[in-house]
Amino acid sequence: MADSRVIQIAMPDMGDEEWRALREPLQTGWLTQGPKVAAFEKAFASRHRVRHARASTSCTTALHLILAALEIGPGDEVILPAFTWIATANVIVYCGATPVFVDIDHTTFNIDPAQVAARVTPRTRAVIAVHLFGLCADMDALRKAAPGIPIIEDAACAAGAAYNGKPAGGLGLAAAFSFHPRKSITTGEGGMVTTDDEGLAERVNMLRNHGVGTSEEIRHRGPKPFLLADFPLIGFNYRMTDLQGAVGLVQLGKLDRYIDERQRWAEFYARELAGMPWLRLPAAPEGRRHGWQSYVCLLDSRKVPKPRNTIMESLLQKGVHTRPGTHAVHMLSCYRERYGLKPDDFPVARECDAWSMAIPLHNRMSAEDYGHVVRSIQGL
Repeated sequence: MADSRVIQIAMPDMGDEEWRALREPLQTGWLTQGPKVAAFEKAFASRHRVRHARASTSCTTALHLILAALEIGPGDEVILPAFTWIATANVIVYCGATPVFVDIDHTTFNIDPAQVAARVTPRTRAVIAVHLFGLCADMDALRKAAPGIPIIEDAACAAGAAYNGKPAGGLGLAAAFSFHPRKSITTGEGGMVTTDDEGLAERVNMLRNHGVGTSEEIRHRGPKPFLLADFPLIGFNYRMTDLQGAVGLVQLGKLDRYIDERQRWAEFYARELAGMPWLRLPAAPEGRRHGWQSYVCLLDSRKVPKPRNTIMESLLQKGVHTRPGTHAVHMLSCYRERYGLKPDDFPVARECDAWSMAIPLHNRMSAEDYGHVVRSIQGL
């Protein structure tokens, strides 16, 4: 009998504990940012060994808050990898600054520090280091490549990941995390800014709530809740809800178990797929704890039996969902046309755009599911 199973590329792992966590905010009526968000922030900061964590509506808004807090704007440049999700570039444009793309390292999919050094100018205000798919970028090399320039971690995929024993989120000036359902832990949508810089944390805190000087929680619990606060800054409405904060607290408690499980199955893939001559498996350099948000392979275009998209279609027919790793932002029409970019400007990013393939790796998969993925790939 043919195997009729369907294995999604990603699925959030939630259950009764998350369901029960919603009870308190629903009963109290405190649904917008409040005590559950504050508790989630405190726990997240503690787990990632940083002084401050500030929740937001998404990783995109978290990144935007960091750039806005640094007052990055027109005339400024921000360096970023060409192979990343489009949001990394979009937040730079939101601020009126100029994205400066550089190519990536072929082995890790992360930003190439040598190319960063070549693109630094007097207008460079920051470097965004994307910890792509959960693997931390080479932070030591980046600091040498751009001395004195703030490094911002796009840690969308990297909750629980580490670099030389130090958790992602405290490796640069500030970091932004995602809690989208494809990530290891989720609040549906949602994001988090982390930093050890008290001034930056306070500015982010104000900017995410329209630029207000006093939060609603403090005002409502104070002696005169009927008085409106002052607004020293022009800000945004980027607040996380207390419903999300309650779910995030539960999910955070499962983070290390989730990553340990993903690590075991990543090792299973590495053993079982090692003999595929056209399939390059993801690297995990020494000293880095991979967060395994995704398991992204690179197909060798010289040896692969079929085009990448044909392989993905064949796997879909076997019930195995796959995706490209991400996209080369410089090849997307809005950036290609706006900045006059060409595919060959960043050849490694272009190659990864065409030949990367993520295969299922998440905490809702069974041993039989993993075996089916391996057999389906081996049977191509």
